[in-house]
Amino acid sequence: MAKRIVIFNHKGGVSKTTSIYNIAWILSKNSNVLVVDADPQCNLSSLILGDKFDQYYLDDTTKEDNIKDGVKVAFDGKPYPIKAVNCFFPTRSSSLYLLAGHANLSEYDAALTFAQTGNNAIATLQNLPGAFSELIKLTEEKYNIDYTLIDLNPGLSAINQNLFLSSHSLIIPTNPDPFSIMAINTLKSVLPKWVLWKKNAISLFAKSAYPLLEGEPKFLGTLIQRFNIRNGHAAKPYRDNIDQIKETIKGEFFEAITKVGMTFEREKYTQKFIDSGYCLDEIPDFQGLLPKSRQAEVPVFELTDNEINETGTVLEGMKTRRDQFKIKFQSLTNKLVELLSYV
Repeated sequence: MAKRIVIFNHKGGVSKTTSIYNIAWILSKNSNVLVVDADPQCNLSSLILGDKFDQYYLDDTTKEDNIKDGVKVAFDGKPYPIKAVNCFFPTRSSSLYLLAGHANLSEYDAALTFAQTGNNAIATLQNLPGAFSELIKLTEEKYNIDYTLIDLNPGLSAINQNLFLSSHSLIIPTNPDPFSIMAINTLKSVLPKWVLWKKNAISLFAKSAYPLLEGEPKFLGTLIQRFNIRNGHAAKPYRDNIDQIKETIKGEFFEAITKVGMTFEREKYTQKFIDSGYCLDEIPDFQGLLPKSRQAEVPVFELTDNEINETGTVLEGMKTRRDQFKIKFQSLTNKLVELLSYV
């Protein structure tokens, strides 16, 4: 069975989509990886489809191969089972599969809200809470997927709740500003409530066509991103916020999610990792590498020297940063694989 990771924060601008893209690309070097775009902005789909993005949603052969149309039969109450969709994969990463997003996915939020708050009282809605998980499961089976990464929009919608609860594990991306600390404090309250809902509701939907996924998402750690560096470290304006994020995570946040079963046993987390505030890594801005990676349709660490397309000291500087990012993402992905072995 594929192991699912949801990368979620209801605060925007924390590079969650870019993180999924980069982590999935590294994982796909040795495994089959599915990325699920559940954000109506479809930024993850745009990253992977690149120049093919518009055509994908216009072409009759691909326009229904997306997350919204994948669960359409359930939300429309059609007497047909959900089926796996066909996935796109990038030329330079043939083991990375995209379950594409859809700009109108939020249309299903109202029906899913009724289904998840009605205690299964309305028979026509009983299959909706498990529909997204079923679509993902069937697509995982179709492509023999080892790891699935799910991208959500920055919000606290019923769809986000559902896909969060349809995952085995959780990463929280942040950036070093006071709003990230506020967001963590909100998640400290919201995520346990979501988990408690599932614990109370799972038996209600056990006999539906698409049961809920068993278990609670386990906390894998945080990513702290989008800051400038000076002398190899985060610049002073960011440092205090980074330290406060780590203290908040390893303190009240970790305590709150532990109470509802969202953490591994303490010994599964190394002491060094605990002391770091469960921070998988600190990822600075990509700066000039980012537009070049977008043009080449690969992560920054996959850029060739020709794709960097600079000379002299500029080229050497960009090559050094490219290689540093590759080491960072490889290292944090290794941490994730180790933690996921406990799921």
